[in-house]
Amino acid sequence: MKGGRPVKPTSIALALLAATASAHADPLEGKRSSAEILAASASEDWRALDPENTLYIALERGRVVVMLSPVLAQDHVAQIKALAREGFYDGLSFYRVIDGFVAQGGDLFETRDVKTAAKTLSAEFDERAPEGLGFTALPDADGYAPEVGFAASLPTGYDAASGRAWHLHCAGAIAMARDEGRDTAGTEFYITLQPQRYLDRNLSVFGRVVEGMEHIQALRRVAPAETPEGDLGETILSVRVAADLPASARAPLEILRTDAEIFQEYAESRRNRPEAFFYRRPNHVDVCQLPIPVRRREAS
Repeated sequence: MKGGRPVKPTSIALALLAATASAHADPLEGKRSSAEILAASASEDWRALDPENTLYIALERGRVVVMLSPVLAQDHVAQIKALAREGFYDGLSFYRVIDGFVAQGGDLFETRDVKTAAKTLSAEFDERAPEGLGFTALPDADGYAPEVGFAASLPTGYDAASGRAWHLHCAGAIAMARDEGRDTAGTEFYITLQPQRYLDRNLSVFGRVVEGMEHIQALRRVAPAETPEGDLGETILSVRVAADLPASARAPLEILRTDAEIFQEYAESRRNRPEAFFYRRPNHVDVCQLPIPVRRREAS
C-alpha cells in the first residue's frame, strides 16, 4: 500500500532494479586501467635490461633475475659483479631466510677468500644525486622520505634539501648485509621478502629482483646454523652477470621506463583504480605497491 492505495508489482520491481543498480560501483569515465595502458604502450616506453647490469641467481627452483642499479650504489654494483665473476657464490647458500623479512645468502662461515672484489665496502646508504639520475617523483606523501619515486625504474627516495638519493627497501630489493659498523659490508647479500622501509639509508640497496621472485619467496625458512655441519639452507647453484653468458642464454626482458610519459598515467591508474570493481579510491599509492611492469621482449 502507498498512501492508502495499492502499488502495482511492476512499480516495486522497477524500484528494486533502481536500488540494485545504484549499489554497483561506477568506473572512472575516460580513465584507462593499468592493463589497458600497458596494452597500448609503444616500444619506446620500454627499455631492455642491460646485460652488464643484470644478475642471474641460479637455484634448483629456477632462475632469479636481478636488475642492478645504473645510477646509485655503484661500488656495491661493482662488488656483486666482481664476486659473481669470481664464482664466489657458486655452491654457497641462502642460509638465513626469515618469513616476511629477508632471504640472506653468501658465505656464512667465511670459508672462501675474495680474489678481485673488495674485502669490505664503504657505505652507500644514500649519496649526492648524480647527474642523469632521472628521478621521477610521486606526489604521494611518504613516511620515510621527503620524496619518493623512481630512478632507472627502481624505487628511490630523494631529499631535495640535501640533494641526496637512495634506493628503497621495497619487496625484492637486493642489498649487502653488514655488521654494526657502517663500512663492514663485503660479500653477504639479502633480498627483501616484503617491504622493509625502516632499513632505508641504513644499508645499501643496489638493485631489485625483476623476475623469479617466486623462487626467493619459496626458499625454505632457516636460521643461521651454528656450525658448518648444520642446516645451511638451499644451495645457490651459481651467480652470473648476464653479459658473460651467450645472448641465447639471456632472459630477453624489458622494463617499463619510469621517465616515459606513459608512466604518469600508469601510476595514476594505481592511485585511483578506474575499474568498476572499486567503490573507494584513496587518491594515494604507496611506492612499494606500484609494481614496475616487466615483459618478455618480442622476437624480431
